[in-house]
Amino acid sequence: MVSAEAARNVVGIIGNVISFGLFLSPVPTFWRIIKNKAVEEFKPDPYLATVLNCALWVFYGMPFIHPDSLLVVTINSVGLVLELIYLTIFFIYATNQGRKKVVTWLFIEVVFFGAVVAIGLLAFHGTTRRSLFVGILCDIFNIIMYTSPLTIMSKVIKTKSVEYMPFYLSLTNFLNGSCWTAYALIKFDIYVLVSNGLGAISGAAQLILYGCYYGTTPKKGKQGIDAPTKPAAEVQLSAADRV
Repeated sequence: MVSAEAARNVVGIIGNVISFGLFLSPVPTFWRIIKNKAVEEFKPDPYLATVLNCALWVFYGMPFIHPDSLLVVTINSVGLVLELIYLTIFFIYATNQGRKKVVTWLFIEVVFFGAVVAIGLLAFHGTTRRSLFVGILCDIFNIIMYTSPLTIMSKVIKTKSVEYMPFYLSLTNFLNGSCWTAYALIKFDIYVLVSNGLGAISGAAQLILYGCYYGTTPKKGKQGIDAPTKPAAEVQLSAADRV
């Protein structure tokens, strides 16, 4: 019989693979930015938010905060590096105002993360108390990330069109949330469970909505030559939404 620890590791590895796919999802966007040598209407906000979220989850997974969380650390470390690469590309091709925004928010995030590390290590003693403090912060940011598609879901209902809600992103978010929920249940981890459980529910709601309005979505080429074209809406959840 497979032990609970072995099962948890298998589920965690699957979760890492799915999360890695989510982290790679902005690649087409940044390839477009590089080709056009301009950021156009794309915003750095999702990537700035994900940097902080990944950093918090890496800190959460440290042995002196929450032991036995290596898989949480690995995927969020990869995510942190990728998000910083995306922001570097954005910085290179952004306007001066866009560059100022990236630098300002990264500075704020570094200060905030430094404060979290200092408080977590100096004010709390023992992994139980440290896990509580850092885990709550991680869940708050994860929940914010998971609720970010609500604006797009509202648009789908109003327009009766799923044109700007990418199916594969919704599907991957659902699978990711479900996988990390299972991971948290095998060896109970309330902090991973709460936000990812909500993420699985959010992903399921998006898929249901997609099924309901797919049939009423205007097909490409039937909206007229003069119909405006806009890039699909960007929604990136943070990594430990991926953990």
